[in-house]
Amino acid sequence: MTMKRFVALLFLVSFFVTGFAQTDTLSLNSILSGDFYPNYVWGLESMNDGVHYTAVSFQNGEYLVKYSYRTGKAVDTLLNMSKLGIGFVSPDYTFSSDEKKILIYTNAKHIYRRSFTANFYVYDFAQKKLTPVLDSTQRIVTFSPDGNKVAFMRDNNLFIKDLNTGKIKQITFDGLRNHIINGAPDWVYEEEFSFRRAYQWSPDGNYLAYMKFDESKVKTYTLKFYPKDFRKPYPRIYTYKYPKAGEANSKVTVHIYNLSTGKTLQVQIDQPYEYVPRIKWRPDGKYLAIEIMNRHQDTLQLLYANPQTGKSFVSLMETNKYYIEDGFYDNLRFLPDNHILVMSERDGWRHFYLYDWDGHFIKQLTKGNWDVTDFIDYDPHHKILYYRAAKKSPIDREVYALNIKTGKDKLFAGKDGTNNVEFSKTYKYYLLSYSSATTPPYFAIYNSKKHLVREIIDNKALLDKVNKYGGIHKTSFTFTTGDGVKLWAYRIVPPDFDSTKQYPAIVMQYSGPNFQTVLNSWSFGWANYLAAQGFVIFGVDTRGTGARGEQFRKITYLQLGKYESQDLAEAGKYFASLPYINGKRLGLWGWSYGGFMVLSVLTRHPGIYNTGIAVAPVTSWRYYDDIYTERYMRTPQENPQGYDQNSPITYAADLQGHLLIIHGLADDNVHPENTFQFVTHLVMAGKQFKMQIYPNKNHALPGTYKHLYRMKTNFFKRYLMN
Repeated sequence: MTMKRFVALLFLVSFFVTGFAQTDTLSLNSILSGDFYPNYVWGLESMNDGVHYTAVSFQNGEYLVKYSYRTGKAVDTLLNMSKLGIGFVSPDYTFSSDEKKILIYTNAKHIYRRSFTANFYVYDFAQKKLTPVLDSTQRIVTFSPDGNKVAFMRDNNLFIKDLNTGKIKQITFDGLRNHIINGAPDWVYEEEFSFRRAYQWSPDGNYLAYMKFDESKVKTYTLKFYPKDFRKPYPRIYTYKYPKAGEANSKVTVHIYNLSTGKTLQVQIDQPYEYVPRIKWRPDGKYLAIEIMNRHQDTLQLLYANPQTGKSFVSLMETNKYYIEDGFYDNLRFLPDNHILVMSERDGWRHFYLYDWDGHFIKQLTKGNWDVTDFIDYDPHHKILYYRAAKKSPIDREVYALNIKTGKDKLFAGKDGTNNVEFSKTYKYYLLSYSSATTPPYFAIYNSKKHLVREIIDNKALLDKVNKYGGIHKTSFTFTTGDGVKLWAYRIVPPDFDSTKQYPAIVMQYSGPNFQTVLNSWSFGWANYLAAQGFVIFGVDTRGTGARGEQFRKITYLQLGKYESQDLAEAGKYFASLPYINGKRLGLWGWSYGGFMVLSVLTRHPGIYNTGIAVAPVTSWRYYDDIYTERYMRTPQENPQGYDQNSPITYAADLQGHLLIIHGLADDNVHPENTFQFVTHLVMAGKQFKMQIYPNKNHALPGTYKHLYRMKTNFFKRYLMN
């Protein structure tokens, strides 16, 4: 098929650049050991006065230090954590609302992606006293609004501790592993609705609202953990609740505990629902706001529940002909001046809309053929909404300031690349962060008049170091496929690139819904090492990816994998046609959804890519969790063809090329079953492949990277260079 090609001017300008200087040889070990990691601003927390912030300093110990926004100088050491006698303290801390106490923790042990247990402590600055919340570990500890109590979870039950008296009140009593969870999400809610605390204090501290998860009807999945001591012959069996596509979910109910009466009532929800992605209190405390969704996730309702009666009613509703985008539940925000901010795609693009607290529509705030990507902040005094958007192009991010009263919308931070800001609590200062494909992360403090106060980090030393190893040779461009689809891509060439020669190439991608691989932001890692080894590296964003409007993003609805694999096949043909690319030595790489794409392309569009590496791939959406999968595919019962016609397993006998498939045996997210089922069908079809299994490793394969990346590098070198 003849392809219509359009290449951006930026790409054309860089196309024939040759003869880059390189003084040192880049090593894989230097990449993996962090030698090229940028410096970042971590843990900067604005104080209530808006002119000071706190951060943890590790110079000659571990200290919580108070700094001036204006000068950057330390004005006080609030806490010497090294002398508390509790070991290393996590730099993740929380002040009480009056900043008289601080909540810290040690010995954190992860459960899943976001959840963990730890030993929590409260430090009282006035009394200079450290108090453990319990003598044992807890989860999700939070201050009450007045700072005199903490709520926490232990053994799937909720508790409240009075910090003045030390008395502990148990709120729930039915918590039981793999059966009832109070105050924390189950596995699938934590993973797909992206939160770990399922309880909320009322603004006045008189109520504690929480979600109860009844997992009793959810099916279990079992993982095996093998002991490091080979003399122990039996693995540890770990079983947890994991609802796969089409299967039963937890039954979620919402409850409100009254601290004055000691009684709990269940909220009455009359509307049918499947999910409760968020609960939050209205700022005036009059109602508990509850977001509910149906199983198809195409309808989101905001309910108000009376904390005294438990009765609820619908305040507003958002619907979509496809599905409500992931994260929209966070962008349903109460503003402190009787406004509700709602994100919607009702005009085909992601934009903000304004309602009042009673759910009455006021107006559309942002408008245009571009996507809002993030809510940043809202200044109630000046009525200014700060947000990020991709107005210039899908690969850039700018910050805008919108006056919701006048409708005036101004560019606030908009250098070509990726911009973000973080305000102090009084909006007197803000932290600007910026990077681009050729500029490492830059951080500076500005005042409310947008005047530079001081630079914090410029990472110039890192840029000098990168240039010493040949520099950054990354450019972004677009091309048009044979289907007439314009796709964004990037290219990284070797430091000594010669356009008259031909190079092997590797295409890196993820391709999942609303995700982007091609962004004008800093990165320097494995791809740059491979380029230094003589590969040309490409990245590409297929249909279904972000910042290009609803039609582009949701074309994959009901058939995940179809259009993405078509686009990757077209991209492979295009890259192979470039005069400096050896079209017979083209590789494809991806992790998770990207691994699914590698297998899909090598089986459904064979012969384009010579070699593929798939890490932790999904191989059938029947095996993945229901919230994520059904959002895009509905259930297998409703859409069996969509599931099976887009599964690489269906096409295993058509595999062509050299394949390396990698998986962790303790992957609680994309289960190793995915790989095992796929390779079983490869064996049945007589197809040869390589497989690497990592025992006791989860989806991120922690602790394997030196082995993993050397193996992947050698695999590509073997089949694309030799």
